[in-house]
Amino acid sequence: MTDLTPVSFAATDLDAIAGHEGRVAVVVTPEGKLEQSARRVNRLTKGAVQRFVDSEGFAKVKAGHVTSLAWPAGMAAKAVDVICLPRNHSVEDARTAGAALGKLRGGAALLLAADGARRVAEMVFGLVMRDYDFTPHKTDAEVSETGVTVMASKPDEAEAAAAPLLAIADGTFMTRDLVNEPANILTTTEFADRLAEMSALGLDVEVLDEDALEKLGMRTLLSVGQGSDSPSKVVVMHWNGGEKDAAPLALVGKGVVFDTGGISLKPAGGMEDMTMDMGGAGVVAGTMRALAKRKARANVVGLVGLVENMPSGNATRPGDVITSMKGDTVEVINTDAEGRLVLCDVMWYAQERFAPAGMIDLATLTGAIIIGLGHENAGVFSNDDGFCNAFLKAAAKENEGAWRMPLGQAYDDLLKSRIADMKNIGGRPAGSVTAAQFLQRFVKPETPWIHLDIAGVASVKSATALAPAGATGWGVMALNRLVADGYETTD
Repeated sequence: MTDLTPVSFAATDLDAIAGHEGRVAVVVTPEGKLEQSARRVNRLTKGAVQRFVDSEGFAKVKAGHVTSLAWPAGMAAKAVDVICLPRNHSVEDARTAGAALGKLRGGAALLLAADGARRVAEMVFGLVMRDYDFTPHKTDAEVSETGVTVMASKPDEAEAAAAPLLAIADGTFMTRDLVNEPANILTTTEFADRLAEMSALGLDVEVLDEDALEKLGMRTLLSVGQGSDSPSKVVVMHWNGGEKDAAPLALVGKGVVFDTGGISLKPAGGMEDMTMDMGGAGVVAGTMRALAKRKARANVVGLVGLVENMPSGNATRPGDVITSMKGDTVEVINTDAEGRLVLCDVMWYAQERFAPAGMIDLATLTGAIIIGLGHENAGVFSNDDGFCNAFLKAAAKENEGAWRMPLGQAYDDLLKSRIADMKNIGGRPAGSVTAAQFLQRFVKPETPWIHLDIAGVASVKSATALAPAGATGWGVMALNRLVADGYETTD
């Protein structure tokens, strides 16, 4: 797994700042007020920081942005990075500043001289998140062994504030790694093995093989993977950090490690991107890792259905009728609408076994959601306004785009089948909505439920605020926030 940037914390030391040979970062306000550490660096550089702040160029600098002063006199540093940050800055501003530092440092050692535990923690989080780089398959990749030193007047407080955020970053890195990994490496077995390794963090991990899934009646899930040599699996991850008998929050992820479309074969152009069709399972895995690493005081269970959708003489055909674990029959119209067939069985199993307080499924489910929302927002569907609003609030706090979409009987009617209880698609109109309607048929009336269609946000072609191009890790921060705000016990 990609390692986090090493971060250490120390008390402010003027001699160490003066002798640092990498980059040194300090904070000033938009009004030009220098923080204490910035004043010290200003003295070392014989007023260079103040001269920049007094210049016309500084007036154009926005909150969260960083300006570099190269090879400052009086210091050994390659550059002094001046961070513009208001006293009452937002979380987004602080993370943006940290991300800018991560992009600027280019692997060079960085010394961040700043005060305020929460401010420092958020900047460190942004820096670490943006520092991510997926390089295990590059033979000439340069691995930076330099880290970040944070100097503050109260380094212990800063370190304590940063610890849970670094746990979230670690979980996000796991999600990114899984989504970025090619399918010849991340088989269903390899995926399950990586999840099983998280038992070392205190998670209880179970791996259900095809025989177990057959006994449970998960025949819609098994139908998706039956054309592949990779065995289908379901992995269950328990984190029991809350009250002993409290019902858990259930997170369910689609884990199609590669999606050819099956017999309804996709076009060749862009098929290489289907290595990310396990993005929902990746987010569930990363969230469970983050919760375990920060020792969340909540009960959460993560379940992922791992399959590969391949065409072969044994593959499911369009026109086949299969029976779900619930007992409902499904006419398969298009084998490329496979994710819902995986999710419906795992969702039913989650409810039957755990009777969860709420259930959230995540999937790179439809191209239609990208047409509707682009790459800025995930589609959110729900049967419970309070549960949905709590998630939307959590996503907004973490600046992870999410937009509620409709559900309704008219959409559900499009799934009617002549020969079975339902079809697996409802046609081209409102494709993301009919996919959600299909899943809702497998949600018990008493279960608060959210479906997240993350097809547009799981992996992107251009860098985002906190991630380089490729896998974003979208959802780990929002789900962690939802747990922290709504499910953790307090003293």
